Amino acid sequence: MTNPPLTILLAAPRGFCAGVDRAIKIVEMAIDKWGAPVYVRHEIVHNKYVVDGLRAKGAVFVEELEDCPTDRPVIFSAHGVPKSVPLEAARREMIYVDATCPLVSKVHIEAARHAENGLQIIMIGHEGHPETIGTMGQLPQGDVLLVETEADVATVAPRDPQSLAYVTQTTLSVDDTIGIVDALKARFPAIVGPHKEDICYATTNRQEAVKAAAPRADALLVVGAPNSSNSKRLVDVGARAGCAYAQLVQRASDIDFRALSGIRTLALTAGASAPEELVNEVIDAFRDKWDVSIELVETAQENVEFKVPRVLRERA
Repeated sequence: MTNPPLTILLAAPRGFCAGVDRAIKIVEMAIDKWGAPVYVRHEIVHNKYVVDGLRAKGAVFVEELEDCPTDRPVIFSAHGVPKSVPLEAARREMIYVDATCPLVSKVHIEAARHAENGLQIIMIGHEGHPETIGTMGQLPQGDVLLVETEADVATVAPRDPQSLAYVTQTTLSVDDTIGIVDALKARFPAIVGPHKEDICYATTNRQEAVKAAAPRADALLVVGAPNSSNSKRLVDVGARAGCAYAQLVQRASDIDFRALSGIRTLALTAGASAPEELVNEVIDAFRDKWDVSIELVETAQENVEFKVPRVLRERA
């Protein structure tokens, strides 16, 4: 009995972005430079496979700085940290390396500049997400107000409606954010926005590729972690683009093949913190059950690269 045919629409760009690539490289180079263990505050990126791989090389993942000994290097995750964290590391005379994505750092700088100009900040983001905590923690408590939805805009209570600016988490859905920004501008016409969109190029590009592939597919799988904001947004974007079945899977073992039994076309992508080997693992799992042909659906090409911090480029 021959396997039924299946076309996999492989979205591009997908998977690792430059910020994730840089963060992983920072941990690996720190272990090379200082030896194991090297401590990492919070998951370096939101992917269990990546974190487990780094742990095997000598990284120790902790939630707070006080969980780190002072005599070992500590790395801050790609999502960014509140200003108090590097200050505390410096006070404890620790060696620390900041792996914050440069595009997140750009939002931090933006928020600080607005605050210097006397503006209160409204942040569009997800409560409790490390990136949101890090960005809001750049300024004193109360200087940044959080909105998650258009409905939140109606109830937010700034000090002065005439002195406001907004920033956004870098991993949001572009389409969702437009609605929130429009609501902010309608309620606070004087609000100041970013010079250039805060949502990062990689988030936007991955969403555009899904929009191109999902309407043509019977199902969409997004390879990514359940705590990965940008991965979850890809599922939302695919569903909104008209794909009847859109699911997040961490790896091939999570695939519900019963739900996919009659499909002829599958759209496949990966969040910005998911490695390509997990995408290949998913493709191999489908090859076991279908006669797979792959079509690349490419909407952009990425050639962004971020340098690692100087301290890691210098010899120990």
